[in-house]
Amino acid sequence: MQQEGVIKFDLVFTPGSPPLFDQFRTLAAWRRILWMLGLIGQEAGRYDGYGYGNISCRVDPAVTLPVERPFVISGSQTSHLPDPDEHHYAIVQACDLAGNRVVATGPVRPSSESLTHGMLYELEDRIRYIFHVHSPELWQHARKLEIPVTRHDVHYGTPAMAREVSRLFRETDAGRRGLFSMGGHQDGIVAFGKDAGETGTRLLAALARAFEFRSCSMKSGIEK
Repeated sequence: MQQEGVIKFDLVFTPGSPPLFDQFRTLAAWRRILWMLGLIGQEAGRYDGYGYGNISCRVDPAVTLPVERPFVISGSQTSHLPDPDEHHYAIVQACDLAGNRVVATGPVRPSSESLTHGMLYELEDRIRYIFHVHSPELWQHARKLEIPVTRHDVHYGTPAMAREVSRLFRETDAGRRGLFSMGGHQDGIVAFGKDAGETGTRLLAALARAFEFRSCSMKSGIEK
């Protein structure tokens, strides 16, 4: 199993002020919901006790920052917190896929999945929010649900994963669905959309369908 939460890119990090603007409140609200559902968190019996899941949003152009196209992402090793505040988020200022490099600032270092988030924002301007969660139900039923899946030999948090996301956009309907499964990252699911509501709805609707498959399997077992 790949160790969760380990940063695999070259990080250029400058300590700075926490992100404070209207979008952060929406991001924090959805982070709380995902934590309550167990889609983000940290449990002794899962993934060797490491935290899992992260969440981000593109900074609105109306917000004045010294860089272009930044995004706010939850900090590394913050998944265990039920209700993190602005001091647990970082601002990613740039992602260099070729150089495996992320430039960020804030009160905490950015998530180990920052490169993947950066690639999604680069692929389509309409993408404003990204939720990376861990759901055994969705991950195990991804094929049945016709959710695009990244190759099983591609690890999370790497340039290879970012390039694999780009491939999914070219070769599958991942962009339209706003959802894909990380085949080589146990239980990893990524949802994205034009706003937080669309992103969360896509994720929860797919999860409901996955539970329908599980219910059918349980019913069949009882009938036998």
